[in-house]
Amino acid sequence: MLSATFALEDTATTDTRTDEPDFDPQAVRAECLARADIYRILGGVFVEEPSCDFLASLRAPAFLEAIDEVGIVFKADFLESDLPALSDALACEYATLFASSGGFPPIESVRLTGRFKQDPHFQVQQIYKRMGFEQVTGRFEVFPDQLGIELMFVGALLQRCAVALERDDLLAYKKLEKEIKRFWTLHLGRWVRGYSGLIERAANHSFYRQMARFLGGFAAEEIAAMGLTHLDDLDQGQLEVPKSEIKMEFNPDDPVCGECAPSMQDRSGGPESARVIPIKPLHDLSL
Repeated sequence: MLSATFALEDTATTDTRTDEPDFDPQAVRAECLARADIYRILGGVFVEEPSCDFLASLRAPAFLEAIDEVGIVFKADFLESDLPALSDALACEYATLFASSGGFPPIESVRLTGRFKQDPHFQVQQIYKRMGFEQVTGRFEVFPDQLGIELMFVGALLQRCAVALERDDLLAYKKLEKEIKRFWTLHLGRWVRGYSGLIERAANHSFYRQMARFLGGFAAEEIAAMGLTHLDDLDQGQLEVPKSEIKMEFNPDDPVCGECAPSMQDRSGGPESARVIPIKPLHDLSL
């Protein structure tokens, strides 16, 4: 199990409620740090094409031994290629899987609505702002509801949990723990499981195939550990996500058919002769 391999507490026997007499802040702090490491690794896998330095760290014997214990086994295409060639190959695979036409963008809005920059985009953007995080622009624009960004956000919250426990600030820890559960309930938990299965099936390179499998197993354990057992997977690993309707609100008193006789002012050909239909979004996307 992931729990044993990465020094996580057994969720079946360990209760992290701070009001329990057997609550051990230092043990929970170590668990938070171990979980944060996994979130950062998985975030790095999916946020952009992997660099040579990142790949070298994943080919380190300690990491390979750890993931081997949970059944994540890379093939020769990852283990035996020299790093520059491996980085180039994975850049091509990344573009094919996640960025090309016909691919599967790792973006919550796309996976749940079939469109970019829908409600999840603006919701997580506001969450990051409320929690004091600022998304730094890299080589390319990355949407706030991109999988790697969402995973790294939870990893950063777990780091804050560890800091709070180190300071014996149990109130701050409990608040952060609730934020993590809420984020999984409203965002990650709704699409990561199905999406990871899709990428595991679609990937040609063993790196993305096995890391998608790793993500799926880790997501299942996190959801179980947090008690979010009734969380529905809305993604379902669909090959093609139907585009959701863009809901618009029209003024019912304003004709839109164009059959009404033009007024004398309309016939004049003045600047007001062109009819403008007022349309406003049904939802305020700025939240």
